Amino acid sequence: MNNNSFNEILDFNANNILRTEPALDEAEKMLIREAGSTVHYPKGHIIFATGDISDRVYLIESGWVKIYRLSADGRRVTVGSIRSPGEMMGLAETLAGAERTCFAGAINDVSMVVMTKSKFEELMAQHSMLAIKVAKLLGARMREAEAIIHEMVCWQAPGRLAMMLIKMGERMGVQSKGGIKINLQLTHEEIANMVGTSRQTVTSLLNTFKQEKSIVYEGRAIRIINPDKLAKWVI
Repeated sequence: MNNNSFNEILDFNANNILRTEPALDEAEKMLIREAGSTVHYPKGHIIFATGDISDRVYLIESGWVKIYRLSADGRRVTVGSIRSPGEMMGLAETLAGAERTCFAGAINDVSMVVMTKSKFEELMAQHSMLAIKVAKLLGARMREAEAIIHEMVCWQAPGRLAMMLIKMGERMGVQSKGGIKINLQLTHEEIANMVGTSRQTVTSLLNTFKQEKSIVYEGRAIRIINPDKLAKWVI
């Protein structure tokens, strides 16, 4: 399947399920790099936690970060998308001056630029286009949150899991002749927390997707080999 075909599948219900977040351009990233400092976090590190003071924002340079909350029984429930290289995080609570309501955890080794709230506000005051980009970004994330609520309420677990794989393939997958490889190496428990179901259900559904030749396993990585079949679970 070529890239155009895959993109058509991703766009089949874009108003509700496809995440289209405004991306910072290289000049905007450079402004943030010059005003902040680069830090490195190892896999599994908690970058910020619920109750922390929201006094800084982050630009991810490499690695992936998951945003999650803890349920009453201690499960890590992902609330929002995985943040990937080139994205900012920690924006809304920092600009609102509120305490953190979520955890941010490094999925793998992460490098990022950290900037204080005061420096960031000063930067936006000096560069209006950056401020507009941040406003658009927060608007896009609000729409994404609304779409996730819609998915949880209206879709069964197979559709939610299939859509998550499609989104991850679009955002962080590596395209090749053999398909789109998702190399985050998430556990079935972590995937279950992202789509609001049990680990056993995720294992069963992934095996179903494998049997119908939508995906293949490559160690703990997943390769999407037939997005058309996978998308049928969502429609």
